Amino acid sequence: MNKEQRIENSKTTIFKAVFPNTTNHYDTLFGGTAMQLMDETAFITATRFSRQQMVTVSSDKIDFKKPIPAGTIIELTGKVTYLGSTSLKVRVDIFVEEMYSESREKAVSGEFTFVAIDEDKNPVKIL
Repeated sequence: MNKEQRIENSKTTIFKAVFPNTTNHYDTLFGGTAMQLMDETAFITATRFSRQQMVTVSSDKIDFKKPIPAGTIIELTGKVTYLGSTSLKVRVDIFVEEMYSESREKAVSGEFTFVAIDEDKNPVKIL
């Protein structure tokens, strides 16, 4: 399978409902919760691409463009955007949807870098 097919096959989409226990005093999703969900989505994407042990080594600029209100549905999408010899990057976007309308817009986006590691936690080549 070539690189483009692997990227396509590793695209990851996760849906979550935004419940009050994940929101702040403004009734919007905590930024830290959004980042945790993004890192998890990126990790799954990186692992599906490489089928190797992967660890997060950095997150690039994360843009919070729109607040994510309680009582909405979020869709997190992850896609590999860069492939190095031992590392790769995954872009994650969060889209917010109203539960009872067709309204949907991008709310947050960011990029995460992962490194493939061996049993001793040393970097290894991505196969």
